[in-house]
Amino acid sequence: MNVLIWHVHGSWITSFVQGPHTYLVPVTPDRGPDGLGRARTWDWPESVRELTPEQLRAAPIDLMVLQRPHEVKLAESWTGRRPGSDVPAVYVEHNSPHETPVETRHPLADRDDIPIVHVTHFNRLMWDNGRAPTTVVEHGIIDPGRLWTGEKERAAVVVNEPVRRGRTTGTDLLPRFAEMTPLDVFGMRTEQLADHLGLSAERCRTRDLPQAQLHPAMAGCRLYLHPIRWTSLGLSLLEAMFLGMPVVALDTTEIREAVPDGVGVVSNRFDVLEKGVRELLADHGHAKRMGEGARAAAQARYGVRRFLDDWEHLMKEVTR
Repeated sequence: MNVLIWHVHGSWITSFVQGPHTYLVPVTPDRGPDGLGRARTWDWPESVRELTPEQLRAAPIDLMVLQRPHEVKLAESWTGRRPGSDVPAVYVEHNSPHETPVETRHPLADRDDIPIVHVTHFNRLMWDNGRAPTTVVEHGIIDPGRLWTGEKERAAVVVNEPVRRGRTTGTDLLPRFAEMTPLDVFGMRTEQLADHLGLSAERCRTRDLPQAQLHPAMAGCRLYLHPIRWTSLGLSLLEAMFLGMPVVALDTTEIREAVPDGVGVVSNRFDVLEKGVRELLADHGHAKRMGEGARAAAQARYGVRRFLDDWEHLMKEVTR
């Protein structure tokens, strides 16, 4: 099939385009948010083709995979075809409802011609999906290999824009954890984080690395810390588990599903979380064993082959 999809979430789409189809990715001269084109720092197959809006109007399209509300109109404007009516379409909802899980109505809730594909069962439950058909395709991770060494007695944290997102990403909790362990915080727009939190550069080192450098840098840290209060299930958490890292995480959203008992420390109690961090820092062997369990759990549930098989089944259902 020819699948139209915008380049929105780099990690997720990198797994998605490993499938057997041709993927049409819009590109614009400025390579802005609606026209990023092919990835520059990810390894994408040749089956991903860049098309301008003008080229899309004449291109054969079998399925539209939408990810942002405005793409419904954008797809019609650029292709001359209506998603869900002229061409089969699905809408991938990557996020948890931000305002409230009780009263947030999904942008496609009043349509029944475009199924909503949630990335976690938690998200499907929390959104008000209205009359839209819904399903869940859980994340799939391309295995980076067991890279963990844990020689640095530091905790890795991956978060984009931690200053702006604040309590959503648990940014306010980082000084508490920094009292126990120095932090290596990776992600976009992290430069001012240490100053914002009143931490020294040594207690809170920040870096924005390309994916090829990110995983080895994370894997050198003793543990992965996930202080997220309210976002969807972070791919960085799953990637850390694939690396063989032991994880310490808040017991929020879908975390309990992703991190089974015994392969990480998951709790909303500060004393339990802090004890977990201290024990991992003090005992490299304990950290290694927990990380091996985390890797096995992630491989069993979030492998890319299962992800692609789930999507293949869904695509056939939607386009038949």
